[in-house]
Amino acid sequence: MRIGIIGAGALGGTFAALLSRAGHDVEVTARGAGLAAIREGGIRLSGGYGEAHVHPAVGERLGTRPDLVLVCTKAQDAAAALVANGAMIDGVPVVVVQNGLDGVATAERVLPRSSCMGMLSIIAANYTEPGSVRVTTTAASYLGRPGLLEHAGGTDPDDEVRRIASRLSEAVPVVPIANFRGAQWTKLVVNMLNAVPAIVGRSVQEVVDDPRLRRVVAASMRETVRVGVARGIRFGSLQGLGDRRLRFFARLPLSLGQVLPWSMRVRMGDVPNLGSTQQSVRRGQPTEVDYLNGAVVREAEAAGLDAPVNRALVELVHEVERAGVHLPAERVLAAVGGPDGLG
Repeated sequence: MRIGIIGAGALGGTFAALLSRAGHDVEVTARGAGLAAIREGGIRLSGGYGEAHVHPAVGERLGTRPDLVLVCTKAQDAAAALVANGAMIDGVPVVVVQNGLDGVATAERVLPRSSCMGMLSIIAANYTEPGSVRVTTTAASYLGRPGLLEHAGGTDPDDEVRRIASRLSEAVPVVPIANFRGAQWTKLVVNMLNAVPAIVGRSVQEVVDDPRLRRVVAASMRETVRVGVARGIRFGSLQGLGDRRLRFFARLPLSLGQVLPWSMRVRMGDVPNLGSTQQSVRRGQPTEVDYLNGAVVREAEAAGLDAPVNRALVELVHEVERAGVHLPAERVLAAVGGPDGLG
């Protein structure tokens, strides 16, 4: 199968290496140092899925028409990347592999003749240097599309979603799902692990191990679930998280709710996970915070609510982006009201 991958960063590089290793004909897009590194030495993958060294075709844009496209750019770069590759992929099935809530809608708007799906990946990977990716946590990915099934009570993904999930599973486990919108919200809860590590410059594990910061992470997660409930979301099942468990979590005091980020930290293991937001900060690139914590703030406003914890975290991440230096934990605690202010 000819597979085009737009964006060969941490996840894009991981999928490129695994799909190439499985025998698919893969072409990737990259920019700057990443483009030069892949042209010269290919993509090197290490960590949880073993070692792989592949040499896919690479350019700033796709050079051949693929049978399937994976969009693995950061959320803020998706529209421009799709427009740049539009002539080559118009009408081709598109799988958007992104955080946040808007990726599939963006693809549908730019490519109205393409069948657009979304994939939620729980794989944790560090983009160690241009052309090199280390997988720190392996996990299944989840493929589906927002649409009528989740609103009409359907329980089965459509045939195309099943077929593409089966082909991708030749390289890495991909599970077809129906309630994709709900699963996006569950992944958004998981993504609340990103902001605090990026602000303080520690790994996700180190942040969760700190009781003060773990309380902030739990508060941002609880706020996200409460906003989702207000927006009428039925949370999808991912990695042991589902609608019933998350709704129960949203009713807990933070002293008990901290078990949620702690359980994620245990599943993550001990190999340091920087999180995608911190990786962007370290490379001097804009982060996805406006599509993660910022999405919670916007959805809260749409529901007539406030999301003060996530709003404060958005502001702090942007401060780190501008200054290029991390902040002490005390700044985080002060911005969200201190440990005693998180009820």
